[in-house]
Amino acid sequence: MYDVTILSLLQGVTEFLPVSSSGHLVIAQNLLGVKEGGMRLDIFLHFGTLLSICVYYFASIRRVVTGFDWRFMLKILLSAVPATIVYFTFRARIDEAFQNPHTVGAFLMFTGAVLMITRYLPAGGKEVSFLRALVMGVAQAFAILPGVSRSGLTLAAARTGKVESSKAAEFSFLMSAPLIAGGCLMELVKMSGSSKIAQIGEISWGLTAYGVGLSFVTGIVSLALLEKTLKGRWFWLFGPYCIIAGLFTLFLI
Repeated sequence: MYDVTILSLLQGVTEFLPVSSSGHLVIAQNLLGVKEGGMRLDIFLHFGTLLSICVYYFASIRRVVTGFDWRFMLKILLSAVPATIVYFTFRARIDEAFQNPHTVGAFLMFTGAVLMITRYLPAGGKEVSFLRALVMGVAQAFAILPGVSRSGLTLAAARTGKVESSKAAEFSFLMSAPLIAGGCLMELVKMSGSSKIAQIGEISWGLTAYGVGLSFVTGIVSLALLEKTLKGRWFWLFGPYCIIAGLFTLFLI
C-alpha cells in the first residue's frame, strides 16, 4: 500500500504541475523497485487524473458540448495531431526512454531550463487561436518523452503567443484529455489481449481503485495550485526544482 500511495500522490501532483509526471513515476518506480505492476498501475493513475480534469473544468466542458462550440473542438483535435504522429512514428524509441532513468534526468533538466526562460516572457491577454493551438500541440508532442513536462512546455508555448494565463491553463489541460483517454484505452485493449488484465503484477484491484481515488483528489488540488502560480507569476520557480531533480537522477540513481 505504501508504494501505491507514493505513486498515486506523485501522479496526482506532478501530472498538472510543470515537473513531468512520467519522469517522476519512472524515478519512483526505480527507487521503489516497482516494475511490471507499476507500469499497469500507471494506466489507472492517469485515469484518475483524467477524472480530475473533467471535474475541475466541468463547466467549460459542458459549455463546449451543449453549445456545440465546433471551433474550440477543432482546436482541441488540431492540438492532438502532432503528439499522435510522433507517438506512432517513434513509439519504440519512446518506450526505450522510459526504461532509462538517466534519460529522464536529462529531460528534466531541459524542462527546468524552459521553465526558467518563461520568467522573461511577457504575459498577454490573447485567445487560443488555431495557430497557437497547433504550437501548443507541437509542445505537447515533445512531452511524450519522460522528464519533459507536458504542462510546462504547453504553457510556455502559450506564453510565447501571449495567451492569457487562465485561458492557456484551461486549454492546456483540456487538450490533454483526449490523449490521456486514448492512451488509457490503448493500454487496456493491449492488456485485454493477454492474461495480464486479470492481474496487475502484485497490486490488487482494491489497491488500484485506492490509487485512482488518491490521484483524482490530488490532481484537483494541483490544478488549483497551478492556476494560482500562473496568476502570481511564480511559474518559473518550478524550473530550479526540475534541474535539481534531473541532477539527482543523473548522478544518484
